[in-house]
Amino acid sequence: MNCAREGGSLACISMDTKDIEQAQFPLAEEDDSVLIERSRNEDLDAYDELMRRYHSRIYGLIYNMTSNKEDAEDLLQEVFVKAYSALDRFQGKSSFYTWLYRIAVNRTINFLKKRRKRTALSLDDVDMAIERDPAYVELSSRETPLRGTSLSELQEKLNNALQTLSEKHRTVVVLHDIQGVPHDEIAEIVGASAGTVRSRLFYARQRLQAELAEFAP
Repeated sequence: MNCAREGGSLACISMDTKDIEQAQFPLAEEDDSVLIERSRNEDLDAYDELMRRYHSRIYGLIYNMTSNKEDAEDLLQEVFVKAYSALDRFQGKSSFYTWLYRIAVNRTINFLKKRRKRTALSLDDVDMAIERDPAYVELSSRETPLRGTSLSELQEKLNNALQTLSEKHRTVVVLHDIQGVPHDEIAEIVGASAGTVRSRLFYARQRLQAELAEFAP
């Protein structure tokens, strides 16, 4: 994703993940704090580097919450534009990625509340990163019908199961089980106690197990 000013406002263009990984970024060795300060001074190259660092994780969060590629791409752009406009309010009390996750979670939950309907997953939207998801690794390794299930079919089943959860329960599952964010950081992101996060995670896992019961050993 690259950003540039157009008529006094910030416009961002999504980049293909492969292009992002292959591009050369001279600011790659700088700390987030340095890049944030430079971004506040309208150094868009510095902000491009921040976006490159967190593009995949923020996209993965949004995609797993919406189960729709186009919605995820649109929301990803909104999140980075919103974060850029709010950089002056970032006080450094949390890490930048925690602050960015909070913006992404709030933006996505608001979107889902407005949508209020299940989104059918297109098989063209399969995210190959599912191969690294803990749920996929565990389920596909069992001696169950899933061993003969194609990646696209499994992606569809897991995403459909996720969509049965409420926004707050889906958030903690995606952050913890798929993205590996610790309980205390999730608590900071969603504005709840670590105990509440654990409780939501337990309930969400129970619901997902029930949805995927036909594939249990």
